[in-house]
Amino acid sequence: MSKLNIPIFYACDDAFVKYTMVSIHSLITNASRDYDYTIYILHTSIREKTRRHAMELEQDGFKIVFTDVSDRLNEVTKDLPVRDYYSKATYFRLFIADMFPQLEKAIYIDSDTVVQGDISELYLTDLKKYWLGACHEQAMVQTDHYGKYAEKVVGVSRYNFFNAGVLLINCVVFRESGLLKKFAQRLSEYDFVVTQDEDYLNLICKDHIFWLDQRWNTEVYCDFDYPIEEAKIIHYIMVSKPWHYEDCQGGDIFWKYAAQTSAYTELREELENYTDEERSRDEQVMFNLIELAKQETERDDNYQQQLNKSVRAKDRVEILEKIAQYEREGRFSEDVENDPPSRTLMPDKIKYGTKGIKKRVKSKLAFAAARYFVNSLIEDKKLIIKEIKGIENFKNLNTGAIITCNHFNAFDSFAIQLAYDAAEQPDRRFYRVIREGNYTSFPGFYGFLMRNCDTLPLSSNLGTMKKFMTAVDELLAQGHYILVYPEQSMWWNYRKPKPLKNGAYIFAYRNNVPVLPCFITMKDSDIMGDDGFYVQEYTIHIGKPIYPDKSLSYREGVKDMLDKNYNLWKEIYEREYHMPLVYDTENPDAV
Repeated sequence: MSKLNIPIFYACDDAFVKYTMVSIHSLITNASRDYDYTIYILHTSIREKTRRHAMELEQDGFKIVFTDVSDRLNEVTKDLPVRDYYSKATYFRLFIADMFPQLEKAIYIDSDTVVQGDISELYLTDLKKYWLGACHEQAMVQTDHYGKYAEKVVGVSRYNFFNAGVLLINCVVFRESGLLKKFAQRLSEYDFVVTQDEDYLNLICKDHIFWLDQRWNTEVYCDFDYPIEEAKIIHYIMVSKPWHYEDCQGGDIFWKYAAQTSAYTELREELENYTDEERSRDEQVMFNLIELAKQETERDDNYQQQLNKSVRAKDRVEILEKIAQYEREGRFSEDVENDPPSRTLMPDKIKYGTKGIKKRVKSKLAFAAARYFVNSLIEDKKLIIKEIKGIENFKNLNTGAIITCNHFNAFDSFAIQLAYDAAEQPDRRFYRVIREGNYTSFPGFYGFLMRNCDTLPLSSNLGTMKKFMTAVDELLAQGHYILVYPEQSMWWNYRKPKPLKNGAYIFAYRNNVPVLPCFITMKDSDIMGDDGFYVQEYTIHIGKPIYPDKSLSYREGVKDMLDKNYNLWKEIYEREYHMPLVYDTENPDAV
């Protein structure tokens, strides 16, 4: 029985092969012998003499293939406006999937690396439908100017920006998603100059990255919180080159493997001949790169600014700017969009939870219209529910409950409605708490739904609120569910959980019913909306019910439920988005 063959790619020119040799030797030394490996070195002009030296590394199960990609690149890019970029070795990783259509998956590794781990472990990682497996770019996280550049120019969070020096490529999805064409399109739109091809890859693959253990790409220029001996791949990024700096972190590991190759003498000579003038130039290069990132960030015509002015809907851009402003000012409970003018809901204008014949007919029509509307949104890919996680927590409820959810879209209650439908609890109705103005003043079709789809409007009138509270108590006692948005405000496509208000937890504690905490995470789909922003794919996370602790005082019990809800949302946010929950606020007391 033949062994699985693992394809691994490097890309370099003639001068860089000596570093590639050290990386390949370390890879071979530590790789499992249960598999075969084909190591491709992609190039356009490497001399025969240089190739012969590298081929000395071959052994049983490890084949080294020098692949001149000139003709293949011309073939796969003949219809793409990629100018001269495809001739640069650093861009070759973008073309691997299309140049090698027989491959389902492939590994790409930069040459300035040492592989201490078993590379087969990386290859066997299940990428599912993710486009790439990669590690976080620590330079973006740890250097503020780079982080701002990632967010303000590329449009990717500094915490979700990956380093492209080590990639596990899902070649099938890469081809099916037409990522090469997407690259060509972005290339024609804007010239990213800081990390170049890495910028393009991050822009194109945003929200489609399978995050690998950081040990698979340990950047020695940056801080890391584990012994370097635990690094599976050591990446000597930027000016952290052992062949230029004797005291380079992890340099002893590099030289251990280098000494076992025919490139050792040449590498030692390079270190010995590297001058102080060249090291000073390195410092200047790093300073210039940071300055370049600052300049790009401050440009009023950088990539994100161009999109805001030419592609994205003006009102959505203004909303996002307002959200950023409100976050800085700590105004988390305030809406950023203009609600319809509100009329006070008087007690005689509402009968909470009761339905006469006329009301039942309207309700039936409203629910039918709502379902048709939701189905249309789903069919037209304007509402995308990717997954519901934790539905068993909903199904196992045997009592009334307050359902909480983050509020980021006018349609997010439809997502919770779908979760309720999936929970198959037909004997328990699903109610929504809504704003006063949405009930009294919302016009047209949406207003009809607001008034007739089991909604519980708040009111600025004290008498009406007494009726509201009585209805809440009765519905919970009858075993029904009530959706409350404890953040109070709706911020469009805002992914962070906002600080919570007490109301939902007061309802739950006084009625001795659980809170069912739901948190919806988002990622960009591959579909551009009419507003110039990608339609979001939603994953609904349903947590375990939070029950009132009656051993606590009323005040403590309410706070206990609120804190547990918030901490669960925070945990989901940090786990799913792979970033710490940090608010950009000038007023820490508001959080």
